[in-house]
Amino acid sequence: MTNLFIGITVITGTFILYRLSKRIYRRKPTPFTMPIFLCTASIVIFLSLTGISYETYMIGGQWIDIFLGPIVVSLAVPLYREIHLIKKYAGAISIGVFAGSLTGVFTGIAGAKLLGFDDWMVQTVAAKSVTAPIAISITDTAGGNVSLIAVFVMLAGVSGAMFGPVILKICRIEHPIAKGLSIGTASHAIGTAKVLEDSEMEGAISALSMTLSAVVVSFLVPIFLLLFITS
Repeated sequence: MTNLFIGITVITGTFILYRLSKRIYRRKPTPFTMPIFLCTASIVIFLSLTGISYETYMIGGQWIDIFLGPIVVSLAVPLYREIHLIKKYAGAISIGVFAGSLTGVFTGIAGAKLLGFDDWMVQTVAAKSVTAPIAISITDTAGGNVSLIAVFVMLAGVSGAMFGPVILKICRIEHPIAKGLSIGTASHAIGTAKVLEDSEMEGAISALSMTLSAVVVSFLVPIFLLLFITS
């Protein structure tokens, strides 16, 4: 009964907090009032102040987590609707995804090496820009820290969703294909969810980029680690 009460309380509280965060964002849209950031930060602060453990929170939070899989699969719907554009820009999309994936892997590994981190940290950050299940699998195979890569993936997704649209606006990148490619390749599902709010076309391209980049990164990481770890 206690676990059931905790589960219901967590789900209800998280839902209410998210709705409040969306209302705040509508009234004052800034990167720091985005629901994904505001809601996550609020939950972390609440758990820290109350002393409630993550394990306790996940008694109810796991039910929210279960729906992540179906939600990701549902991204195939806008993808199907925009299939004609995907065929039209297939070449540009392929080049963009490869370039973005290459940049993501290189910056993670090179940055860790320049900062003097040990090899295990280099192996951990290599797959930071792909969606969590793929990143965890790649990191486990590469010999990195599986728990830590989940944090890096979340940071990449949240920061991309927060600042990606701002950076694109500053750089005057307005084409929906380019915007979708950028966000999907760099910020996976979290970034895709953000651009999907603005445009179904951008969301479709972002979902495609997220999927393709995961495949590309799984090939690039072993090659880059071989070059950097043995150098």
